[in-house]
Amino acid sequence: MSRYRRREFLKFGAALPLALQSLELRGATEPVAKASPRRIIFICNSLGFYEPNFFPARRGDIETSPYLKDLEVREKMTVFQNLFHPGMDTSNHDSEKSFLTGAPSPEATNFTNTISLDQVLAREMGGDTRFPFLSFSIYDRGWGCSWNSRGVAIPPMHDEQEIFDRLFGEEDLTARRRQIEDDQRVVRSLYRDMEQLQKRSVDSSKIESYRAVIAELEAQLRHEEFWLRTKKPEVPNTLSADQEFAFSAKVGNLFELAKLAFQTDSTRVITVSLDWIYGAISVPGATGGWHTLSHHGGRADVLQKLGRVEIDIVKRLNEFLSELDMIEEDGGTLLDHTTVMVGSNFGDASNHTHNNLPTIVAGGGYRHQAHTVLDHPTPLCSLYLELLHRHGVDVAGFGTSQGDLSLLKG
Repeated sequence: MSRYRRREFLKFGAALPLALQSLELRGATEPVAKASPRRIIFICNSLGFYEPNFFPARRGDIETSPYLKDLEVREKMTVFQNLFHPGMDTSNHDSEKSFLTGAPSPEATNFTNTISLDQVLAREMGGDTRFPFLSFSIYDRGWGCSWNSRGVAIPPMHDEQEIFDRLFGEEDLTARRRQIEDDQRVVRSLYRDMEQLQKRSVDSSKIESYRAVIAELEAQLRHEEFWLRTKKPEVPNTLSADQEFAFSAKVGNLFELAKLAFQTDSTRVITVSLDWIYGAISVPGATGGWHTLSHHGGRADVLQKLGRVEIDIVKRLNEFLSELDMIEEDGGTLLDHTTVMVGSNFGDASNHTHNNLPTIVAGGGYRHQAHTVLDHPTPLCSLYLELLHRHGVDVAGFGTSQGDLSLLKG
């Protein structure tokens, strides 16, 4: 922590790399062994999918979706149609910031985000694992899908090998203990700073900010101290090193890491941001700028290339879901015990619209309906609220939700 002054720490809070995880979580004092625990993963494809190729052409018949018809776990997934995020009409690409929060007007200069869905779930589900949650992204821009309760971005991890090493690699335990001791000294310094503020009778909100950060730090340090004494799982490195189709390989690697993290019960909450990148990418059958292709304006030649990119993403998703479903667990498969939510902040990236968001929920042990078309535009946060309830979080609302609509069948 020597690179950071304490005042900078207070300013940025959990966004600082005290650990690669948020400081928003309660610390676990000991792991609790549970048979077939529930997991959840949120995947944001930030440029969406071309609507005519994504949604089934015939209501209820997933076989009529050009993109989804070949998914191998169709009986364990539901495509939802007519979901939207209110308050995103002028949000452009900033809407990705609100994908898991639902906070309106993210393009506004005075925008402050709210806590993301994964962080609420991590508080409930994350205390028993080495990593209370994991957040992945394609590249290093400093933010992805996860935001803490103060609306601060939690930087995702993006380097596949570094993620693998963090999950399963050997650690320098002496260095880690020294880091924890340094962080404990920071906590003691924060206590002294807070005491000085109290003596000077400064604004109570500033004191509460100190108090909140201190509590988060202490919980995180207790968690880290416990897991420092627990050996990491031994896992072979199965990451792809394909350089010809590096984009495709990276998407596949992030999904592979998510699978391994769930399989070893290293975490139970994951977010993956398939954030669009500048420059050309190559996938089988096409080369071009993903962002440029997504703004196709209806041109057939551009749509053909965009289709190859999106088909490749769906192919990687198919591999991920299929492999989860092949891993047997007590009472079912890893997919049966993992809710996989795939979506986007864009319904139509070409026109920057945010209605009719492409949404899939797979696995989780639900009685899936293949394709559900809602009768009227419905806030995506209503589905989020149901996911919270399904995972033991008893709250009355989340974001712009209009109640638990029981969209998922138990």
